[in-house]
Amino acid sequence: MTRIERPFDITRFEDEWLEADGFGGFASGTVGTLRTRRYHALLLTATRAPGGRMVLVNGVEAWVEANGQRFPLSMQRYVPDVIYPDLTTRLIEFDTSPWPTWRFELDAQRVLIAEVFVSKATRETVLRWRLEDIRTASEEVNALTLKVRPLLSGRDYHALHHENPAFNFNAQTSDDQSCVSWQPYGDVPVIHAATNGAYTHAPDWYRNFCYVREQERGLDFSEDLATPGVFGFDLAEGEAVMILTASVESTANASTPSQQQPASNAQLAQLTATHATERVTELASIEQQRRAALGTRLQRSADAYVVARNEGRTILAGFPWFTDWGRDTFIAMRGLLIASGRLDEAEAILLEWSGTLSEGMLPNRFPDYGDTPEYNSADASLWFIVAVHDYLATHHASAATTQRLQQAVEAILAGYTKGTRFGIQASADDGLLNAGVPGVQLTWMDAKVGDWVVTPRIGKPVEVQALWINALRIAAIWNPQWQASADRALQAFHERFIDPSTQALFDNIDVDHVKGTVDRAIRPNQIFAVGGLPFPLLEGAATRAVLDHVEAHLLTPLGLRTLAPSDPAYCGHYGGPAARTRRRLPSRHGLAMAARSIRRSVVAGSRHCNRSPQRSQNALSRPAGRASRSRGARPSIGNRRRRCTPRTGRHPVSGLVARRVAAH
Repeated sequence: MTRIERPFDITRFEDEWLEADGFGGFASGTVGTLRTRRYHALLLTATRAPGGRMVLVNGVEAWVEANGQRFPLSMQRYVPDVIYPDLTTRLIEFDTSPWPTWRFELDAQRVLIAEVFVSKATRETVLRWRLEDIRTASEEVNALTLKVRPLLSGRDYHALHHENPAFNFNAQTSDDQSCVSWQPYGDVPVIHAATNGAYTHAPDWYRNFCYVREQERGLDFSEDLATPGVFGFDLAEGEAVMILTASVESTANASTPSQQQPASNAQLAQLTATHATERVTELASIEQQRRAALGTRLQRSADAYVVARNEGRTILAGFPWFTDWGRDTFIAMRGLLIASGRLDEAEAILLEWSGTLSEGMLPNRFPDYGDTPEYNSADASLWFIVAVHDYLATHHASAATTQRLQQAVEAILAGYTKGTRFGIQASADDGLLNAGVPGVQLTWMDAKVGDWVVTPRIGKPVEVQALWINALRIAAIWNPQWQASADRALQAFHERFIDPSTQALFDNIDVDHVKGTVDRAIRPNQIFAVGGLPFPLLEGAATRAVLDHVEAHLLTPLGLRTLAPSDPAYCGHYGGPAARTRRRLPSRHGLAMAARSIRRSVVAGSRHCNRSPQRSQNALSRPAGRASRSRGARPSIGNRRRRCTPRTGRHPVSGLVARRVAAH
């Protein structure tokens, strides 16, 4: 539990929370209720799970009225940097267990508790408000009225929304005015709000919200939001509840068997305040039991990344803006699912991804809109093979599943041996794996700004060779024909990758496909040759030399740097607008890999450095009215934002552990 200390500390108020829905959508925000990112919202829905994300309900303006006084329960930041209303004297406590919960001090006698959680059974966001002890102030409770104004947009989650005449404020309500539906634009899902209060239609605009995290990144950062009306709740009658959901047809399996669909417009009129109250009680009970069964806080946080894709499962690369990426999925599932005993989900992921195999490659990523995947990764397919090895070692798979996965593994190796996209092919002279063409990033160091590939690594990158040799040895377990290729590549690795001046490993050889050239940059990639994979490539003194070298130059209390500080390209801090930070990208300082103990050569996983996606200049200056991708033109929205493709970097809150994120 977080106790809000006084004097007020605005940086503590901007710590972030996250609630995932298991389909790629989520609710998120800050401790102080300020929205600091365009991605902060109460109802952010994946219309094509886990992609096609849309922000529907950005937040609420909430307050309590009592005896002519107004007690705010939400705080907003407006351009240029005006925070109103002030919660610094009201918010006294915040906790994330079992879900985000706030305690507000209304006055010396009364405390109000507010809660938010997302149901993984139904993809609904639940908001709940109640007095801490209604029995201690029965007379005064009668005078307490909670008011809640939903703030809506109906936009792509990368975009920002602005006041426009096309916004549809029309509301369809239930007979008792407790449940309401809106559809801001014709091509966005219908938003449903089921409450135990009463709705009053009062359309208005809230203008010039300021998102400081976007401003820091040099992006557009102001937004206007529509509010169609206000809900009123009598706190004397007990807790106030609101259920937010969207009419999205699910094409993927729910994370639990008890999936329920939101009410249709035709059913809405029959809903009542009693239904909403009972439903919140049911959803809270189901969700609390589900979370308790997950075990530790870390396990609950990790569960946020496991989501549905089609009829299978997948793992998100990070919040708030990444969907699923092949490399990240196969690395993460070894710990999130296989080592944790969630083997049915691990199998579902491997089978789902195996169906996307093309020319011996698995996708690097799927676009937010559209079904054509991108295959620009040399190592994603190899990480798949490692994950298959770990999964099959549990003996959980049926004979049919085992055969299907083994066939996928051999299809990858055959494609890589023959040659596939982007110059990926086993070298005829030494059996190591060539990879790379100009203008395309293929390894985990995949930053790209416009046409500039920051760390091309064309040639034979060291960790790709470790993965390649491991993949060959894994396939040889059931098909000995791959053993000779593995032995040949391993011998070449020993002969060509050891730097005689340090006894550590080169980061890349045959750079730009020029035979005999080497890259001596000290990076953490060489650690995979000695740990973290099923079959280490080095032994004894050779392993010790790599570990000592990495520890001496890259180890920090939190993980490994991506470049040695002694390198002229090293920069210890990366951040800010693209125009100012482009020159800093080659240093890529960050927590490259989470190493539990490199002294024991145990590499727990791989994390990307804290880099932020940058937009192209065209996107930054796109005039209002320009449509985004294949979505219909919506001249009212303006400033629609696309993430650069391929991706330009890893977000600071991606991965399992982030200083400012608490996920469940």
